[in-house]
Amino acid sequence: MTIQQLGEYIDAGAAQVPADIVIKNGILVNVNTSEYYPAEVAIYQRKIVAVDKDVTDYIGAQTQILDAQGQYLVPGLIDGHIHVECSKLSMTRFAQAVVPHGTTSIISGLDEYISVVGLEGLKEIFEEIDQIPLKVFWGLPYKTPYTMPQSTIAYNVTAADHAKYQAQADCYGVWETVREAVQIKDPDTLKALLAAQKNHKPIFGCSPMAHGKDLNQYLMSGVHVDHESYDHEEFLEKARKGLHVVLRESSVTKFLKENIKAVTQDAPGMARHTSFCTDDVNAHDILEQGHLDHLVKLAIQAGVSAMTAIQMATLNNAEAYQIDDQVGSIAPGKEADILLVDRPETFNIQSVISKGQVVLHNHEVLEEFTPPQRSAKLQGTLKLSPVQAADFAVKVDSSAQTAQVRTIKSVGPFVRKQRDVSLPVNNGVIQPSAQEDVALVSVLERYGINHKQAHGFISGWSLQKGAIATTVAPDDNNLVVAGMQTADMALAVNTLIECGGGQVVVADGQVLALLKLPLGGITTDLTPQDLAQKELELKKAAEQLGCHLPDPLFYLSFLPITAIPDLAITDGGNVDSTKLKYFDPLLTVE
Repeated sequence: MTIQQLGEYIDAGAAQVPADIVIKNGILVNVNTSEYYPAEVAIYQRKIVAVDKDVTDYIGAQTQILDAQGQYLVPGLIDGHIHVECSKLSMTRFAQAVVPHGTTSIISGLDEYISVVGLEGLKEIFEEIDQIPLKVFWGLPYKTPYTMPQSTIAYNVTAADHAKYQAQADCYGVWETVREAVQIKDPDTLKALLAAQKNHKPIFGCSPMAHGKDLNQYLMSGVHVDHESYDHEEFLEKARKGLHVVLRESSVTKFLKENIKAVTQDAPGMARHTSFCTDDVNAHDILEQGHLDHLVKLAIQAGVSAMTAIQMATLNNAEAYQIDDQVGSIAPGKEADILLVDRPETFNIQSVISKGQVVLHNHEVLEEFTPPQRSAKLQGTLKLSPVQAADFAVKVDSSAQTAQVRTIKSVGPFVRKQRDVSLPVNNGVIQPSAQEDVALVSVLERYGINHKQAHGFISGWSLQKGAIATTVAPDDNNLVVAGMQTADMALAVNTLIECGGGQVVVADGQVLALLKLPLGGITTDLTPQDLAQKELELKKAAEQLGCHLPDPLFYLSFLPITAIPDLAITDGGNVDSTKLKYFDPLLTVE
């Protein structure tokens, strides 16, 4: 902001410059004081300049008047932790999906984009963000890749990047610092944390299932906020030890009902230090249920007061991420992000103002949400050569009859345990088994850096035939494929190579469903409605293979995340997350 612009805002606050928009006849939800009372709001150049009982003095000949007609004025909602790219929607299309549901700000590391196009590639993403009615408060990932041992990505974030970016005004902290990196005292991670502390930036945490000494050790890093709690006891312990804790309700990790008990049953006072995030959501769920407005409703249904639930979706996140000077409440000097809702208790959004523009008015979307032209860099191809069925065969001695293998058993989207199984061997090749519920899995490095490929076994999927594959696979977005027939696995991989990335389901040599993701192999400019339809097609196709997991492609994409207990698989090999070491999935052969 220039001195001239600041002067104009000061004049606008004194009603010496007419407002662009005035909202009349509203009832203010004041999250700062926990009050409801009649108020009018004046907006000038994206900022709120007045909140008073009467703002007639701010009205000029060109001022747009919005009659709230007794509706409640709520601050724009803030998502405290989200990997936008996991929605598979481009930034423009993501905004198209969530802003009508009241989400006007998000906290994100844009880390999935970094893994495929690097920090320089983010310039194009930030230019896109500037043109959409959604604010993104960006935190530089503590390090990339997150995987331990380290997998392969297009760009590795290091301490040198933090020395540069943490001093910049558009970097709002350190994104998703995993506990394991602190535990091993990784030098790059510690330097990143010190850079943030030097610049008074918050450190965002990720510490699933951390208790006692493990949690105490982690907190010594200076971490300020954490979104990873698997039950309300863990959630409460973190709050008692000073963390701002974030309730997560994603498309596959539905933890709100469990963790809200810490607020409703254990310590109601922690509510002002608790907020919401969605972490990973798909287009179908947003369109069917909503976004943060859905979490507000869930919290109210769980027994939280409407005012408290609204604070958790607005002011609390703003304070936790030190952005409450810009967003989080309806007050002079704040960004003009305002929702008109019917009643706090029902929280049905009628209209949305974001970045000072009316995006939704009486349920009608006014914004066009047109994606920008894309550069060749963002639409790059997968640097992989076509594969053959033999590339997915797990070979042993030709005389062997059986093989004892360690499978990665999915018992939930974010919980994986080991399960040892005996599998038949045919002509020196270990065979998957539908009867034993064991499928093959492989991860292929997609950036043309080292051409690594890892083999392993998964269970808990109930696959009977075919294969599924994805290039959306945080934290490194390499190509992950699982299946019962190596020929179908090869077809799935080659299909994604040909289209430049995406998600696919195949069986008996035929492609049953395909979603192309041309933007870095991880997102698309399809409308939310069209993408939601593709998601349903993929799910139905996976069900034809016998898989009845809630979202098979999401589960597949999470397999390389080594921060999820206990096992994972990356392009480097099978990982024991409890030991941060590779393990051999082949135990014995007979």
